[in-house]
Amino acid sequence: MDVLTRALKDGASPDPQSLLAAIPYCRHLGIRAELRESGLVLVMPFADHLVGNVFLPALHGGVIGSLLETAAVAQVIWELRGPRLPRPVDITIDYLRSGRAVTSYARARIAKQGRRVVNVHAEVWQDDEAKPVAALRGHMLLPAAD
Repeated sequence: MDVLTRALKDGASPDPQSLLAAIPYCRHLGIRAELRESGLVLVMPFADHLVGNVFLPALHGGVIGSLLETAAVAQVIWELRGPRLPRPVDITIDYLRSGRAVTSYARARIAKQGRRVVNVHAEVWQDDEAKPVAALRGHMLLPAAD
């Protein structure tokens, strides 16, 4: 991705918002990045096309999973200044409660970093960060250096 290549040449962490804007599915979901005191947070405003269960209405599980995976990948790229996208090796998602028709937030952290593999944890919440909607645990393969 051009965003990653430019950041690497400049010796800087890639701009998370530019990175998300370059990915069509992230644009479809409406995900944006915010740098807060607590770190990188992804924000996904509610939109009708994100609903999976119209009777509740509740967010589609795939939308929640995508937000979690995007948060994990974005955190790895932002924190490690990766020149290329890390590839998921395995991901486990725990769906803890229904995602309501409100804005959702996601944050990830690197639990352990090896030379080639990173262990990442991420959570999605809505109104209360202490009440996550879903959580992700996964391993990502770091691209080999050229």
